[in-house]
Amino acid sequence: MGLCNHDVVRVAAGPGGANVTLSAAQATPEAVEYTEILEAEDRPWVTVVWDDPVNLMHYVTYIFQKLFGYSKGKATELMLKVHNEGKAVVSAGSRDKMEHDVQRLHAAGLWATMQRDE
Repeated sequence: MGLCNHDVVRVAAGPGGANVTLSAAQATPEAVEYTEILEAEDRPWVTVVWDDPVNLMHYVTYIFQKLFGYSKGKATELMLKVHNEGKAVVSAGSRDKMEHDVQRLHAAGLWATMQRDE
């Protein structure tokens, strides 16, 4: 007999580190929190460039080409998204790589942040 959709089973660490099987009806807050953390860890990190009143559009396009190797067309598309929508995701990957990308963008004078992908 297989599990039905309502018979969700989770494995959580119980007292003394022993694995405990919990049904959805028995799930503890700790087990639910652990599941939410695992789901959050599956999402990649992204680098977001924000619009600013300082940098010219052709400079932003140039930086996207130079730092990320984008074609002129792709770099222009991202620059226009930053300009028109206020921000654009310019790279995605591991947290370490996104930290490095943010540092390089800051060094080039652009306003950038990193976050988990939505």
